[in-house]
Amino acid sequence: MFILGNFIGAIARILGLVITAYTWIIIIRALISWVNPDPYNPIVQFLYRCTDPVLNIIRRRLSPIGGIDFSPILVILILLFIKLFVVNSLLEFAMRLKG
Repeated sequence: MFILGNFIGAIARILGLVITAYTWIIIIRALISWVNPDPYNPIVQFLYRCTDPVLNIIRRRLSPIGGIDFSPILVILILLFIKLFVVNSLLEFAMRLKG
């Protein structure tokens, strides 16, 4: 059972790292939206391609309030919940499997 525990622990840690990286990508995307970025810049295009599908889902349900787009904040909060609940639960489960 310790092999399964190690496997689940590794999956949880990788998921935590992916969530942290995606959170930073959303933060960077939100920060560059305050300036007028060059839409042809490859980094800007990458940020838009990575974040727009998720942010657009939230934007359809939550319209801007006072001209401010709160979708990045809501996505970050959802990612934080996933990290605190799912990743920590997986790590706890993995520790119990190890013995």
